Amino acid sequence: MTGPEPHARDAGPLTEQRGLTEWLPQRLASLHPAITVVGDVMLDGWWSGSIDRLCREAPAPVVEVASRSYSPGGAANTAMNLAALGARVRLAGITGQDEAAAELLRQLADAGVDTRYVHQVPGIATTTKTRISSAGQVLLRLDEVQRNVPADALDALAEALAQVLRDQDAVVVCDYGAGALAGPVRDELRDAVAGVPEILVVVDAHQPQAWSELKPHLATPNALEAAGMIGLKLGAGPGRAELMTAHREALLEATGAEALVVTLDREGTVLLPSTGEVHRTWARPVHEKQASGAGDTFVAALTLARAASLPLTTSVDLAQAAADIAVHRSGTSVCSTADLSSHLGRFTDTALGADELSIQINLQRAEGKRVVLTNGCFDVLHRGHTRYLNQAKQLGDILVVALNSDDSVRRLKGPGRPVNTISDRAAVVAALSCVDYVTVFETATPIPLIQKIRPEIYAKGGDYTPAMLAETQAVEEYGGRVAILDYVPELSTTAVVERIRRGTP
Repeated sequence: MTGPEPHARDAGPLTEQRGLTEWLPQRLASLHPAITVVGDVMLDGWWSGSIDRLCREAPAPVVEVASRSYSPGGAANTAMNLAALGARVRLAGITGQDEAAAELLRQLADAGVDTRYVHQVPGIATTTKTRISSAGQVLLRLDEVQRNVPADALDALAEALAQVLRDQDAVVVCDYGAGALAGPVRDELRDAVAGVPEILVVVDAHQPQAWSELKPHLATPNALEAAGMIGLKLGAGPGRAELMTAHREALLEATGAEALVVTLDREGTVLLPSTGEVHRTWARPVHEKQASGAGDTFVAALTLARAASLPLTTSVDLAQAAADIAVHRSGTSVCSTADLSSHLGRFTDTALGADELSIQINLQRAEGKRVVLTNGCFDVLHRGHTRYLNQAKQLGDILVVALNSDDSVRRLKGPGRPVNTISDRAAVVAALSCVDYVTVFETATPIPLIQKIRPEIYAKGGDYTPAMLAETQAVEEYGGRVAILDYVPELSTTAVVERIRRGTP
């Protein structure tokens, strides 16, 4: 007789992991966290074909359909992503008893998702969203939405929730307004969560304030949903992260959450914790792609990481990397452990030489972008580093990080350093979403690099003034500006290395 499955939250020393290393996704997957997804289950359809003429009845194009494909959507897509990332996944929701449900359940079962708690109800339609495209352009979306869910179906789902959440590490509530979480389901979910106090609760909902009684650990509204909760008018373009940050307390109060991650589409995300500093991620967007469900991928990766006790800021960074993978693919796709490891592995040996960096910077500057340069050893990445780099990125548009070479670090820090080689340090720093380019310098100061790329802003962390820095004169000679950012001594690499050597936390 075997004992109960171990909990991911008890399984590993990931609470101080800051860098997005190639091995991290596999480590998270090896913990196999038990995660339940409860919510609106959908099927996404993708039909494509050619257009050669207009319809006789109206000035509308005639699409000659050449291919059809279907993928789980909504809560089902979140479940698929969690399974692909290594979680043990249960899905609870309501579908019709139709062909769409059959296709949906088949794909979920093939992915290893436990669908015993998906209730099939005769007489209602499974929510299906079909996109019709031609030549890479979506022309139309046809929605068949689940309506008028019978009361007995809601009662059956509600009754199962206490069993569903037993021995789970996390629960994700996916409420897109399709009706599966109405009335008794909402009430029972609140009570079931209260009965499992150690469970991680994540709310992904169009109206997250409706779930405030759940007191979720995390809620993930988009900017429009967040603004709507507290009556804000949301303008287009940049500035949304700043607006969300300015109203952090009101947003947290409205959702009852310990932390919010507000998604900003092409601008990335902003993490608003109830205590501690705001944290940003930056997306790597792509143009003219037919992608859907990247938000589900984000929520799945975020939940997996937090269920495994990865720090919150690192979890958000990892989720952004997963969403970047999904948004670069057509259709509704999932991000697997192998995908994420491969993506992070690509940052190895990505440091640019000074000449190539200068070419890239000139291209960015031609588009009106402002360049920020900072430099340092960045050995044993820690919270002080990630906070500092986030601050540096927000000073401009493009962040360049210049790393001291291994020999340079030894000259500065002594024969026991660096702990990590330049290839490892460059890969970890480059994987951060706030970093656009990484380069390496051998000189005593980055002055030759500054003179070559002429950044609009040179950022430095520490208890300096601009007058104390040798680099200040080189920056000011061409009209640049020196910015001094926060410095927290107890978060320095030297302090971290000393704690490791002493074996103290």
